Amino acid sequence: MTIHTWWLFFAAVFLLCGTPGPNMLHVLTRSVRWGARRSIAAMAGCLTALIIVLAASAAGLSAVLIASPLLFDVVRYGGVAYLIYLGIRAWMGADAPIDLGADQPMRSLSLAALFRGGFIIGLSNPKLLLFATAFFPQFVDKSAPQLPQYAVLILTFAAAESFWYAVYGLGGQTLATYLTKPALKRAFNRVTGGIFIGFGAALLVTRP
Repeated sequence: MTIHTWWLFFAAVFLLCGTPGPNMLHVLTRSVRWGARRSIAAMAGCLTALIIVLAASAAGLSAVLIASPLLFDVVRYGGVAYLIYLGIRAWMGADAPIDLGADQPMRSLSLAALFRGGFIIGLSNPKLLLFATAFFPQFVDKSAPQLPQYAVLILTFAAAESFWYAVYGLGGQTLATYLTKPALKRAFNRVTGGIFIGFGAALLVTRP
């Protein structure tokens, strides 16, 4: 892989990762609800799942999903159910304003639970497997050892994703300062809940 090829890949995935999706929305909502520092656990969960999915894709798991529509549907419906579940929970969230000075609510969800939620979100979209299979090979030199090249691509993807997690996490903390009114908090809950449900609906029509 030449440095020119790497730069092309980096530019593509940097823009891709910055596009709002389930992972970024999850990090944003965790930051709004629990604070930027505690949302790092959710970021770690999303990132761990992302690396596992990309590594599995490089290892050929996506080819298995393509060859087995039933298995793909099992993964897809599981992802749909979880995204819609999150959407309903967000939609029905409490309308009370966020109390930025209260510490007790911040401790009501453990770091393990925040990590687990991010991890499940990261695993909930089988489209990432299929995307990586179609996208990664375009940047791999078939005449050179492929494992190191895939390692570089995955680490680059993870670094770009981490940067945007930080941006969305800090953005969520800033947004929280505006959600001190019940009406704004209610609107935020409805919008984020609707978006999560929309992600689930979009995944429902995905085909390998």
